[in-house]
This record gives sequence, C-alpha cells and structure tokens, in this order.
Amino acid sequence: MTTRKPKDKAEWITTLIKDWVNTSPENTLQNKANDRAWDDPLVGFSRGDDAFWESFKEHVGPFHWTPAEAFEKSFPGSRVPASKLTVISWVLPQMKQTKMDTRKEKMYPPESWARGRFYGEAVNEKLRMAVVEELAKAGIRAMAPSLHPEWARMPSEKFVFASKWSERHAAFVSGLGTFGLSDGLITPRGKAMRVGSVVAEAEIPATPRPYKGHQDYCLWFSRGKCRKCAKRCPVDALSEKGHDKIICSKHVHETCKEYIIGHYGFAGYACGLCQTGVPCESEIPTPKEGE
Repeated sequence: MTTRKPKDKAEWITTLIKDWVNTSPENTLQNKANDRAWDDPLVGFSRGDDAFWESFKEHVGPFHWTPAEAFEKSFPGSRVPASKLTVISWVLPQMKQTKMDTRKEKMYPPESWARGRFYGEAVNEKLRMAVVEELAKAGIRAMAPSLHPEWARMPSEKFVFASKWSERHAAFVSGLGTFGLSDGLITPRGKAMRVGSVVAEAEIPATPRPYKGHQDYCLWFSRGKCRKCAKRCPVDALSEKGHDKIICSKHVHETCKEYIIGHYGFAGYACGLCQTGVPCESEIPTPKEGE
C-alpha cells in the first residue's frame, strides 16, 4: 500500500484494499505452490448512524456493538458522534480452484478450502491491520472491531450463538449482500467468501443497498425454491427451518478439525460444502438457477 492524501476517500480506500489483496505476498494459502488465498475483493461503506446498527441490538442481541460503541473501545473518551463514523466492509472471494476443489467433496473440506479458512483468515486479519495503519498515516483514526480484545462470541437465545460484532451484518449494511438459508451472505461474487471490516472516523457516502430485505438474494426465501445448500450439507444441518448451528458446529469444529489435523497437518477447522456447488456460489443467483 502507498499512502497519499485522499481526495475521494471511498475511491482511495477501495483502491488500497484491492491493491493489497491483489499484490501483497501476504495473500497466500501457505501451501507449497504459494497459491493466493483470495480473489479480487468487493468493498462497501455504511454510515455509523445507519438505523440497522441499533436494530441489531434487538435482532442479533443487546451485546452487538454499534460502530460508535466499537470505536469507543479503541479510543476511550473520544465520544465521536455516530454520524462522523463510517464502516468500511469488504468481501474476499474464494479462488476459482478452491471452489472447484470443494464442489467435488461430499463430507470433508479439501485442503485448499481448509487452508483458506485457517491461513486465509490470518490474511484477513493482516488486511484489517493494514487498512487501520494506512488510514492512520492519512490522519484518520480507525479500528477493527473483530480484532479488539473485548470481541467475543456470545450465547444467543434466538441464534444459539452470535458475536459482539458480525462481519456479515456489517457487509449487509454496507450494501454487499443478503443472507441465505445457510446463514451465509450472498454477494455479487457469491457466498464462497469471507468478510472483514474496519470502523473509521471519516464521513464517506454509504454504498447504496440494491435490496430491501435481508434475505432477498436467497432463492428459497424469495422464490420458495432451491435449497441446494441443504442437499450439500453432509450432516443435515440445513432444512426449510434454517441452519442448525449445533449440528453444524459439531461437524466443523470436531469432525472436520480432526480430519484436517490428520490429513493436512495443521490444526484448523472448516467445511464450506454448502457454499459451493450451489447457484449462489459465485454470484447472485437467478430464479432459473434454482430449478
């Protein structure tokens, strides 16, 4: 990244993020071939005073931070008005080969996907820190909520477990996608991806949300058909009722983790089967694709 005096902050920040992902040697699966972890990213912005942030107190849990609350964690006593804050959110799409590898699987993730979940999230963490650092060089205070020491997963009466800051919800507010039956975020680059975000003390125009509801892109919720993600789930954790997080978590964090350690030689956990081999893998699906 090269820091310069930003004129159009949105354009400048988008370029920073894209350049880092597309050129940094840090973007790697750390395999023998040194394959890239992530493809060309999407970037979106949302206002710190967007009404959705307060609504998450009800819909996710009272523990979910607003941007102002998150920012205050890193800059105590600053009391920056929510209207002066912007959430910068990004989507990191899986590489084509990783998706091809995962489509073939029926029970466990391939090594490329497992590396993407484990080493790829380390890349995402470095991107968060790089964005914060570059903004600071330009005189803009920023912080990454998911990297703050007080960030934590929380028990949720409605969702079994949730977190103090949801990267997928941040991406939804920032115009980058809507939720599917599997709880994955369906974006213009599909749902085979990971997301990250930073809260900055800057006023940047919000990215328009080209949707009205939080599940508009999912063919099951919008058309009453598809459910191909449920057919891809090896442990039947997905159904018309939604996502059974307990069954899913046991498969991902126990069964698959043991498999990854034994077959790939590192202590990661992953699955990803419901994110591939489905109409929303790499794009917003059309009604015909769900037939």
